[in-house]
Amino acid sequence: MAETIDFQTLHDRYRPGILRFLRRMVGEADAEDMAQVVFERANRSLKDFRGDSTVATWLYRIASNVAVDLLRSPAFKRRAASLDEIGEPDASALGERPSNSEHQAIRNEMNACIREVVDGLPANYRAVLILSDLEGFTPAEVAARLGLSLEAAKVRLHRARTRLRKALEQECQFYRDDLGQLNCDRKQSNGI
Repeated sequence: MAETIDFQTLHDRYRPGILRFLRRMVGEADAEDMAQVVFERANRSLKDFRGDSTVATWLYRIASNVAVDLLRSPAFKRRAASLDEIGEPDASALGERPSNSEHQAIRNEMNACIREVVDGLPANYRAVLILSDLEGFTPAEVAARLGLSLEAAKVRLHRARTRLRKALEQECQFYRDDLGQLNCDRKQSNGI
């Protein structure tokens, strides 16, 4: 490697993006801890970094691996299942909270519904969607960050979008409001 990389500079420059990626992959509750793991691994391996890829690609690959490991872990699955059993809190238990508007409440519910659908996708599909559609990386950048060939990244992204579309059609009822803005409501379950 031609240049020496200072860990503090690396951390300061890339932590916000890595943290944002991890929040989208594993959720707010685990993102900080996972970011710590990512940068601990990066710090340990920094001396061995050969520069075969960019530093950003190397860090995102570490972050993706850390996120997928967590999502596959039995403890994470048990915790997610127990949170699902709790359900949504009763509005009266939250107390009176002033909201910006009914429109914002609808938007928040729609975002939560879509987020649940995305969270239900397999980790490898979620990773390509987040990197491509939310983080704005090109397919080549997604491929590099996930350690895939460009063709494999494109195929995975296509499959992820197809699966997301089908899941959204099953879980959400889309409509346009009075202002012509797209909204969605959760479809009612059939007694399940």
